[in-house]
Amino acid sequence: MNEPGKINLLDLDREGLEAFFTARGDKAFRATQVMKWIYGQGVADFHEMTNLSRALRADLGECAEVRLPDIAEDQLSDDGSRKWLLRLEDGNCIETVFIPETDRGTLCVSSQVGCMLNCSFCSTAQQGFNRNLTTAEIIAQVWVASRSLGNRPDSTRRISNVVMMGMGEPLLNYDNVVHAMRLMLDDFGYGLSKRRITLSTAGIVPAIRKLREDCDVSLAVSLHAPDDRLRNELVPLNRKYPIRELLDTCHEYVGDGRRRVTFEYILLSGVNDTDAHARRLAGCLEGIPAKVNLIPFNPFPQTCYRRSGPARIQRFFEILNQAGIVTITRKTRGADIDAACGQLAGRFNDRTRRRARLTTAAQETRL
Repeated sequence: MNEPGKINLLDLDREGLEAFFTARGDKAFRATQVMKWIYGQGVADFHEMTNLSRALRADLGECAEVRLPDIAEDQLSDDGSRKWLLRLEDGNCIETVFIPETDRGTLCVSSQVGCMLNCSFCSTAQQGFNRNLTTAEIIAQVWVASRSLGNRPDSTRRISNVVMMGMGEPLLNYDNVVHAMRLMLDDFGYGLSKRRITLSTAGIVPAIRKLREDCDVSLAVSLHAPDDRLRNELVPLNRKYPIRELLDTCHEYVGDGRRRVTFEYILLSGVNDTDAHARRLAGCLEGIPAKVNLIPFNPFPQTCYRRSGPARIQRFFEILNQAGIVTITRKTRGADIDAACGQLAGRFNDRTRRRARLTTAAQETRL
């Protein structure tokens, strides 16, 4: 629980922590000392930070805190994926997912309570929206997962990659997301490289351009359609930032070097999965350093969409592959605990009333 007048140090990146200490008449290097304890050792109690003087520890206890969300649920999938339902200070709950693989451990981090966008195939979007997460609430997801998984500096790193692909559109919470990613990148934070942090966006074009200058982590774009007519239906944001403008901005983001933009494409049976769709997708990605992630649709209650069959997915893959586009078919993970792509929902108060409207519409359809 937040104590009045106390600052949550998780809200501050290294520069912010240095300013915090110097404003109190202390040395700037205290920032790195505290960061090593919080992020390197997973310590949230100032009294355990033994290389700080007793006076400083007592002083920090009076003016600051490391405030973390409560773990409301901790679920383990049959495939080893793990999902945490985290209860925030205001009672809203968000979800964070860890996906272990033989060569990496990927943490899927949320950026909003719900989502402001209304992509029709996404369970999170159908739940509506409450608010943006703070920097502290974003980086705390990494802290909680790291602590739960037993990460320590003297052991093999289990969280090797972070993807901003959880609940919400990260670029609509730009400042807090960038500050949190800087903590993930900082050598005294989690020390990840830019290629191991991926931000997934539906395509906020001005923010993508700004991100290139501020924190050029790996970029993933939720495309899901090869033309504006269909993408307008699936991703309404496309009406503001159409495909050609979005793709040109993506090309600018990575330049003509070795980097690629990952384009996510959820396959919906009879909607966007035909041979013609695959050929049009190959055509619109021509000349762009691109990798395509084909994602089998993960169903959720009240959805009108169905997953494409294995043969159709394979055919779509072959057409893109033959066109020279690096293509991967993502394996569905964590579906038995609703932790798969597009399934995260959390528990929160929907300020948009989108959830209520969709529920009412579904009930009327059944009558």
